[in-house]
Amino acid sequence: MTIETPTRHDTGHDAVPGSNGLPPSSRPAPGPPRVVARRIGQRLGRTTVLENIDLTIGTGVFGLLGPNGAGKTTLLRTLATVLTPTSGELRLLGFDPLDGGERRAMRRRLGYLPQNLGYYPNFTVAEFVEYFALLKEVPAAKIDKAVATAINRVELDDRARSKLKTLSGGMLRRVGIAQAIVNEPDLLLLDEPTTGLDPEQRVGFRHLLREFGERGTVVVSTHLVEDVGVACSEVAVMNKGAIVFHGSPADLTAADDGTAAGDSALERGYSRILRQARQ
Repeated sequence: MTIETPTRHDTGHDAVPGSNGLPPSSRPAPGPPRVVARRIGQRLGRTTVLENIDLTIGTGVFGLLGPNGAGKTTLLRTLATVLTPTSGELRLLGFDPLDGGERRAMRRRLGYLPQNLGYYPNFTVAEFVEYFALLKEVPAAKIDKAVATAINRVELDDRARSKLKTLSGGMLRRVGIAQAIVNEPDLLLLDEPTTGLDPEQRVGFRHLLREFGERGTVVVSTHLVEDVGVACSEVAVMNKGAIVFHGSPADLTAADDGTAAGDSALERGYSRILRQARQ
């Protein structure tokens, strides 16, 4: 059977058309749109890292899957306003991130965990999370409670006064999550958040994702297909800077035709999407 291969100029919503035997990926985002990206491109030097990214994301948990080098981190950095798009249009929480005043207002409502979080090793957990609360302009009267709540949510109450240099890698990742949620963000961007977390902690983290997704928008990049299946209402698959699938986890599962590798139907569907994109 011949499977149609989308061109690099296809949008994320049309990348896997229903006419080729895969489920339709065009699906309205739940709730009002919090992220609207139109033909976003990103070049780093002479290298095209993102090409014609179209996404509309509403309330809920949105998963980004893809192999190393697919462009997931660059897309999250663009949504976090760390990088300015080299082409296209972007609206975040209704704001224009290219406008300095609107960008500052939007960042107060943004939470971001980068793949590699820099930190001051002699800061305590509480000092580090408080530092980000100040950067996000959390009102002074609310900072102490906001910091304590964020630390409690990642179950680090007993290490609040520990210096960061004494923590394990998994604990540092949880501190990173705490700083990302300290301002109760309406848009939460998480890049490989479960790195270093044990299975029990991952279960707790999925609960946290769903909690924030009930009232806001969470975009999480991960290599763990099972996390997407459990926690996400929508998922996009990226390959070589383009979105090659956009739908629900059920749609991705339905892409399994028994010909691709994987331990579950969801993994096999993901593998088939990537195989198709590479043909």
